Formats: sequence, structure tokens, C-alpha cells
Amino acid sequence: MTNLFDTVSNDIQSAMLAKDKVRLETLRGIKKEFIEAKTAKGATGELSDEKALKILQKMVKQRKDSAEIYQQQNRTDLAEREFDEITVIESYLPEQISQEELEGLLSKIIVQTGVKSLKEIGKVMSIATETLAGKAEGRLIAETVKRLMTDGLTLVRTSH
Repeated sequence: MTNLFDTVSNDIQSAMLAKDKVRLETLRGIKKEFIEAKTAKGATGELSDEKALKILQKMVKQRKDSAEIYQQQNRTDLAEREFDEITVIESYLPEQISQEELEGLLSKIIVQTGVKSLKEIGKVMSIATETLAGKAEGRLIAETVKRLMTDGLTLVRTSH
């Protein structure tokens, strides 16, 4: 089974042959990030797919943030470029789950952990981020967990 690093490396060759400039530049950017992660201080020289997915998610977030700024500055040409890169990067991420699926899974995790206050949110978040790696953005997971826990705690308080 090939890992994400090898898949991206192979896809760079395909993009070169297809003369797909945007895809090629985006894939080279991904590979650069992967190599930096493999050779960073304290790194083992290996890059797990889990770590690679986190890098890809971070790259998508950076491009979304940039695109938003470009749109605010009426630079649609630059924003489009960011969106094109997002499309390429997201093709390597698992399909994102819906908000309903996310809430259902997070509700189960909250019940399973048995947490009773927001002070214990860390327990839920550690399991949730591991379980949902690559399937939902970390910020969305955190916001949903907080909301579910707050709503749940409110329900518990009012039902007594």
C-alpha cells in the first residue's frame, strides 16, 4: 500500500506529463511540506499518513484564509488560484463528514467519556480529533463539541 508521500510524488509526474500547471505547482508545494515535516528537528525521517493528513488540512485552511483576504481586496484572480489549489489538496483528504454525522459521532464520544463539565473538554477533544482525523476540521470539531456540551449541560441542569 502506498502512502500519501509516494502518491503525491507519483502524481507530480502525471501532472508534468499532462502539463497541468496548477496541479503540478500545488503538488510540489505539498511535497515540499511533506519533506520539511520528515526532516524537521526531532523528526524520524518518516511521515505517517496521519501526519500527512494534518499537513494537508493545514494547507487547505491557509488557502481558504488567503482566498478570503483576496476576495475582500477584490482580487478574484488570486482568490481563484487559491480555490484551485484547495481543490487539488482536498482530493487527497478523506471525504468530509456532514454536520449531522459530526454531531452524532461527537455526542456518542461525549456520552462514552462520561464528562460532566466543560473543564473536561480535553478528554472529548483528544478522542474526537483522533477518531475524525482528516474527516473534519479541528476548529469545527472544537466548536461542535463546545456547543453540544453546553447544550447537554443546560439540559441536565433544567431537567432536575
